[in-house]
Amino acid sequence: MSKIQATFERLRAQGRKALIPFITAGDPDPALTVPLLHALVGAGADIIEVGVPFSDPMADGPTIQRASERALAKGVSLRHVLEMVANFRADDNETPVVLMGYANPIEAMGVDAFAAAAFDAGVDGVLVVDYPPEESGDFAKAMRRNALDPIFLLAPTSSDARISQVGELASGYIYYVSLKGVTGSVALDVAAVAARIPEIHARTGMPVGVGFGIRDAATAAAVAALADAVVIGSRIIEEIERSSPDAACRNVAALVADIRRGIDAVSSATRGKP
Repeated sequence: MSKIQATFERLRAQGRKALIPFITAGDPDPALTVPLLHALVGAGADIIEVGVPFSDPMADGPTIQRASERALAKGVSLRHVLEMVANFRADDNETPVVLMGYANPIEAMGVDAFAAAAFDAGVDGVLVVDYPPEESGDFAKAMRRNALDPIFLLAPTSSDARISQVGELASGYIYYVSLKGVTGSVALDVAAVAARIPEIHARTGMPVGVGFGIRDAATAAAVAALADAVVIGSRIIEEIERSSPDAACRNVAALVADIRRGIDAVSSATRGKP
């Protein structure tokens, strides 16, 4: 059982939902990434998604685009991101880490070389936004050969066939994009999410994390009542943007702790219910 799967099993036994925060590696400065990762864990993160900076993102809104631009301006590459994860692992070998990014840096390194390097660094899962499941059989096999969970996106427009196909390839969890749009969007249709999650569960048999459009404890709580995990990224990046380097870890931790309380309130209210 992978570290990600074990985390979901533990939370399920506790009647709790997972909190999965996202930051972009190297933003606002490479020296702050590992401290930010530890701050996220201290604030209640169960799994962390670490964004690999990329110049031409297709799913990220302006906030995360700016984070990538800041990191790239500091010279942060995929190899640097793996070094950051390895440094994080020196003090935390328990919290699962998922790399989230785009195909170009991985293709430049080579899929097999990347998978081996990611495993050596202590990565647990990989989500590549522009690897569609129809073309990802070899990628998923390469990840599994290196004990990495291949994680895939599903969206409101995903067909039944696409959901089933992702269920065959993915492991760890499914990332459900809650809306038709990019990261940082503010319109979260909870009723629409509620209608889709049972179908995804039924077709994949896997935990489902919901992201895009989650801004605060209230929206996180609404999602936690429906899904297995809450994913939040752009709001955290905004907190980093508005904070001084000295205050970034403290301010991000306060935000994530508030989200954690919102999620746990829902978990406590529903614990024991059928």
